Amino acid sequence: MRQEHRVGEKLFVDYAGQTVPVIDRRSGEIRQAQVFVAVLGASSYTFAEATWSQQLPDWLGSHARCSSFLGGVSEIVVPDNLRSAVSKAHRYEPDINPSYRDLAEHYGVAVLPARKPRDKAKAEVGVQVVERWILAALLHRQFFSLDELNRAIAVLLERLNARPFKKLPGSRQSAFDTLDRPALRPLPEQPYVYAEWKKARVHIDYHVEVDGHYYSVPYQLVKKQLEVRLTARTVECFHANQRVASHLRSLHKGRHSTLTEHMPKSHPD
Repeated sequence: MRQEHRVGEKLFVDYAGQTVPVIDRRSGEIRQAQVFVAVLGASSYTFAEATWSQQLPDWLGSHARCSSFLGGVSEIVVPDNLRSAVSKAHRYEPDINPSYRDLAEHYGVAVLPARKPRDKAKAEVGVQVVERWILAALLHRQFFSLDELNRAIAVLLERLNARPFKKLPGSRQSAFDTLDRPALRPLPEQPYVYAEWKKARVHIDYHVEVDGHYYSVPYQLVKKQLEVRLTARTVECFHANQRVASHLRSLHKGRHSTLTEHMPKSHPD
């Protein structure tokens, strides 16, 4: 099999141009589900799933589920210059979204956005294949939940990967088993946790406001701008790439989470 890509090196990711309607049983409202597609370079082994949007939580969640599906991690992920992936598109040094950078660090992969058509050809072909062999087959079916749609996609995806190549021996599945699978790096021991990043300026009372709650940081940072990393459970504050505070996240608006070590010595009782 002639290889255009080094085994285990690149995973190409994109969204299909087509969406799939999902009907709400109660209201009859129709929502259009997006279809995430990922293709490994050497074997063309393919992953696809439906999500409600192309926004950051869905985009990163699809990456995590794709990694579990593959059972390992490539060296490089190649997205198109999607807004969820790249904060600022640039031909040579794109600014990777900080939440995407978090995911990349967790899995130990490099994110290398496509810079020219040749860079994303593999993803485009993968999208065309998914549209032809999966989405076209779903065209006249009705779905009433995202889970139901994804179960249908999973069945067709298995068939797609087992489908014999036209001009090459074997299939995507057999090529994956012999080429990419042995070259993938193992998954991290801990599961990926989605995190958002925000900027926040330290108030005169040495707290930063995040979603209506106030978290303390060292008083020396008053008026400084910090980077704040938010997960469902934690709030971490960074200054000059160093973590300066960590708190459990609170949903109580208007209240304060204050650590004694952040207070100035002259703080009134």
